Amino acid sequence: MKRKINNIEIEIKKGNIADQPDLDVVVNAANAQLAPGGGVAGAIHSKAGPNLYAECRPLAPIAPGEAVITKGYGLPNKFVIHCLGPVYGRDKPEDKLLSSCYTNSIALAEKRSLTSIGFPAISTGIFGYPAHLAIDVVFKAVPAILPELEHVKKIRFVIFSEEDFHLYESILKELATE
Repeated sequence: MKRKINNIEIEIKKGNIADQPDLDVVVNAANAQLAPGGGVAGAIHSKAGPNLYAECRPLAPIAPGEAVITKGYGLPNKFVIHCLGPVYGRDKPEDKLLSSCYTNSIALAEKRSLTSIGFPAISTGIFGYPAHLAIDVVFKAVPAILPELEHVKKIRFVIFSEEDFHLYESILKELATE
């Protein structure tokens, strides 16, 4: 499903964030050390190969809401933006930190003159952020930054679980189209 907002395509797609060959950059829901792990970080590091972690090591640690950029290596994408989402119930204020993940990642893509970016559902896995609350944060933060963008023309949310995919779709349907 796609919508245009401020002349920028917003898309929801079910799939694997590490398999998005038509995007300039994908976002890694990273841990503070930017190390390989499970979930999104595991999928991205596994496909990118060991050079990704070698580039990540000197950039770590990062704090919740922060984002850093590296090359994509074995991924089909030129770059990976790594951001640390908040652990729900521990990192406060969760909504502002989660919002920062999205806005800081988009700002990094914009700064590099990249035209397309893909996001997983940040913090909704082992970090325990309830999906319905996270989606509300996402769809407040992302539309707010769109008027500032010159280079980014496509933002894709790549959602792994069927249930979360339908939640994202229902929210996107409610957004105004141009």
